[in-house]
Amino acid sequence: MTDLRKRTKSPAEQTEAEKYANKEAKKPTFSYRESPLTVLISTSLHIRAIYHIFVAILIMLLIDTVVYDLIERGKINVGLNVIANGFGDIGRGVRLWLFDLSIALAFYPALKIYGSSRMLLKNLPGLQRVWTGFGIIGLVSLETLLIAVPTWDLGRQHLAIASSAAVTCEMFRFVMKIHAVAISCIPRFHNEKIPLPTFKSYLYFLFAPTLVYRDEYPRTKKIRWEVVTFHILEVFAIIFYNSFLWERFILPYWSDYGKQPRIEAGTVVRGMFACVLPGVISFLCGFYCLLHAWLNAFAELLRFGDRLFYEDWWTTSQFSKYYRAWNLVVHSWLRDHIYKPIAPSAGKVLATFIVFFISSVAHEMVLALSFGFFYPVLLMEFGVLGLLLLPLTDAIGRRFPHTLNLLMWLSFFFGNGLLWSLYPMEYFARQNCPPSERDSFFMPKSWSCPEIILKPNWTFQNPFDIIH
Repeated sequence: MTDLRKRTKSPAEQTEAEKYANKEAKKPTFSYRESPLTVLISTSLHIRAIYHIFVAILIMLLIDTVVYDLIERGKINVGLNVIANGFGDIGRGVRLWLFDLSIALAFYPALKIYGSSRMLLKNLPGLQRVWTGFGIIGLVSLETLLIAVPTWDLGRQHLAIASSAAVTCEMFRFVMKIHAVAISCIPRFHNEKIPLPTFKSYLYFLFAPTLVYRDEYPRTKKIRWEVVTFHILEVFAIIFYNSFLWERFILPYWSDYGKQPRIEAGTVVRGMFACVLPGVISFLCGFYCLLHAWLNAFAELLRFGDRLFYEDWWTTSQFSKYYRAWNLVVHSWLRDHIYKPIAPSAGKVLATFIVFFISSVAHEMVLALSFGFFYPVLLMEFGVLGLLLLPLTDAIGRRFPHTLNLLMWLSFFFGNGLLWSLYPMEYFARQNCPPSERDSFFMPKSWSCPEIILKPNWTFQNPFDIIH
């Protein structure tokens, strides 16, 4: 009797094309998915009410500021100066972005030339190995050029904070994009039956809201322009919201920091706690702006069907799940191109450490080039404390999920309060303190200027003593 069942081929029997197809099938697939907040806001009246609460808070703070400015100053100033200063010299920022874009576009013809030349050498394995070495050197050189030129330019002359942040984020985005394409082409170089990416696919990937390369992605049938407009308006509203928080809550506490030679420790501590609430609001707004509104706007413009850019990180009780769910776009790239290649030989612990180190250094570079100084507060919070909390919260979070979720949110409050205090302190200390021979990009100035002192004759009274 003939066996009609389909027999699975062994790896030795499979062709290169079949091996590649099987390997691609095992990779995480893209599908038609909406962002979690899109689903929650559209299906839950409770979540929609929370969204409306944030909008109402913005409107009330705006009204409060307008009334205050009209009464005290006779004019209206609601954060527009902060936006103008933050995006200052935007033309220089655009030029740096165009440079990075030109390097990313030049990568494609270089890839085609490399692939065609390699096929010509298919019967000369020795020369193929040499050509592979040249290819690796060329890729590393392009990635280094993408990072080095903007870094040199921003280090030579400081650019406005928001413009610098945009340039540095785009710099890293282009590096990760071309690296992902190069890695995806490795099996194609070994078999001419598997074509290299077309320029159309490559160009689409450069602007698609993902860092994981595929020749094709799920595509929606049409662009919903009302969705694009709504998300773009949200982006502008959140930029205004953050600039408003900066002007309303940060500048009053820290803009004069360093003008006086001494400052009381109590004033510093009080200012830090005053920055906790605006810090966490800015943290939530930044997440919503970049990972929800901005990416969904681009996804809709490009008809990109998979919009799972993050998961419900706000409910987690483990830092490991938070780091995975917070930004699936970057996490997927780090997993595929850093963690998975390293883990089999280095082990999971070392691979995790390397991933955290690379990610924290990249984040710190964005802040250092944006502010114009190196002050590794985020590096310590994310790359050191966050890494140490991984095993602790993994063990305890499973047993006490609700308690650990509360503690995680407390850490978000305190962590963002410190970020919104220490970076402005250093920023304004460098502006207000007298120049010194010890001034350096890497040496914090706020540690020595101004001098932090205890309040003279300070005493503590028992708050429970109500008998006088």
